[in-house]
Amino acid sequence: MDPLRLVGTWDFRREIHDHHDGAEYTAHGTARFTREGDGRIRWAEHGTLDWASGTTPVSRTLFLVRCPADDERRWRVTFEDGRDFHPWTVGAVEHLCGRDLYQGGVAVPEGPARSWELHWRVTGPEKDYTMHTTYSP
Repeated sequence: MDPLRLVGTWDFRREIHDHHDGAEYTAHGTARFTREGDGRIRWAEHGTLDWASGTTPVSRTLFLVRCPADDERRWRVTFEDGRDFHPWTVGAVEHLCGRDLYQGGVAVPEGPARSWELHWRVTGPEKDYTMHTTYSP
């Protein structure tokens, strides 16, 4: 899936369930996908995280980076500091973060992108949660 289809501004809603303590979190805000001069796509999110005892502002920046021509995956997601995160592909992806495993996937429908989803199941000694995000125009 060509992430250039996502350039623009999206509203997001993220639901997080912590399996350690049963806590529920909801984040909502805006995600902006912008083309950078070097060919990358900046994925910047700003919003609010809500839970039973309060709220806090949240933000993150990722980049979608075109892979070398000989890589069939074509794009990768990197952290803001350039560290590799995962391939940008519709379907299942994995990322090992220390001893914690992120297993997830991107779901973008064919045709004009009216909404799309990202989900993660994170397990390991430090983390145990599920996260589901829906992006809509």
